[in-house]
Amino acid sequence: MKLTPLADRVLLKPVEAMETTASGIILSTANKEKPVISEVIAVGPGGLVDGNEVKMVVKVGDKVVVAKYAGTEVKLDDVDYSIVRQSEILAIVE
Repeated sequence: MKLTPLADRVLLKPVEAMETTASGIILSTANKEKPVISEVIAVGPGGLVDGNEVKMVVKVGDKVVVAKYAGTEVKLDDVDYSIVRQSEILAIVE
């Protein structure tokens, strides 16, 4: 199955940050909050949204920072995704 965002929406996949101690022990991520850095998987076409022309700035493959509780979470084929409006993306990580 494939998800294609509409209008100014962007499909994101959270980037799992593995945390390790100085001695190399990998820490559990079970009790952690939702990651704020995500990878752009798909981008909507933009266009006229709420009476304003929206040009899409992000592109597939970009790493972006989003607010902690932004968007709608979706699970597809056992993979967690988030769908957000482009305006909810705070920054592009370079």
